[in-house]
Amino acid sequence: MTEQQQLFICSDSIGETADAVARATVRQFNSEQMRIKRYGHISQQSEIVQMLQEAAAAGGFVAYTFVQPELRETMKNEAQRLGVRTVDIMGPMLEAFSETYGHLPKRKPGLLHEMDADYFRRVDAIEFAVKYDDGKDNRGMLQAEVVLIGVSRTSKTPLSIYLAHKGIKSANLPIIPEIKLPPELFKIPSKRIIGLTMDANQILQIRLERLKAVGLPDGSQYATFRRIQEELDYAESIMKQLGCPIINVTNKAIEETAGIILDLVSFR
Repeated sequence: MTEQQQLFICSDSIGETADAVARATVRQFNSEQMRIKRYGHISQQSEIVQMLQEAAAAGGFVAYTFVQPELRETMKNEAQRLGVRTVDIMGPMLEAFSETYGHLPKRKPGLLHEMDADYFRRVDAIEFAVKYDDGKDNRGMLQAEVVLIGVSRTSKTPLSIYLAHKGIKSANLPIIPEIKLPPELFKIPSKRIIGLTMDANQILQIRLERLKAVGLPDGSQYATFRRIQEELDYAESIMKQLGCPIINVTNKAIEETAGIILDLVSFR
């Protein structure tokens, strides 16, 4: 790609939805030179015309989310006139919902980001995940909706944060053979505990990279195959003792694992 290739994001809210879809798409290409420009809180037709003129001059295309039909219509007509390709991300979903269920949309921009009860629940969950990360305070496990356990480098922390963004309070605990397990772990219903495991070779590579990042030598026992296998075997025995579900996160994206967890604990 060349520096001239640009993608324009346009929204009557902050444009985060279109931006997320656009960036996910761009990652599928050799997109190092792709430039994304975002225009949010658009309310006037003249703003759309000005943005489309810029897109036409740059030879780019536009992804947009408008809840107001008149803004979508302006985008469609002006884009056709100027020869700019556009992608309506929200319009087809609004129409499909309305035609299927017979409901009219509120047509109010930014509803996804309103500071409602769900918003404050997510904030609380994020604060909870940070406070009870990595076994900092084991009392948090008794309050958590989900407790993640596993050996070091099995994605416990990123999963806790991701779940928190879904409004789920989660704590996580590293399983280390030399460290006695806290009594709180055995007071939690097994359905609230999720065991995480991973292929030993993948953990080895992750731990070796971790040692490099902190400037430690490769010879550390922490990053040897034998040690990792011992930890995994011990962790598996604990998970079986607890009777909790076990997820192998090898080559799984955080979002994929989180989806499995949400299904297991019935939050969906």
